Amino acid sequence: MKRKRIFHIFLVILALSFTLCVPAFAADGDVAGAVEQTWTDASSQIKTVVDNVVFPALSMVLAIAFFAKLAMAYFDYRKHGQFEWAGPVILFVCLVFVLLAPNYIWGIIGL
Repeated sequence: MKRKRIFHIFLVILALSFTLCVPAFAADGDVAGAVEQTWTDASSQIKTVVDNVVFPALSMVLAIAFFAKLAMAYFDYRKHGQFEWAGPVILFVCLVFVLLAPNYIWGIIGL
């Protein structure tokens, strides 16, 4: 019974993959041209998604981690009398890098 259920699930997934996948054909065997054309068509969408979703999400996660680490370092300072700078500094540098990355990353990639 369990094998039959797994087989049915496999068939449904296989049928969905065949119906939802779109083949990309290269004209006259020019695969590089097809890849370049696909990249040209999708590059503006990729750039928009990365600028509007990926970098803000990374910034938010790093900002939360930075402030949490800063608070933990302060509480450790209050407890032990020594402030540990390494964690907050590393997170701050990463946050600055992620905030400035959209300004130069597209120049490196060529968009």
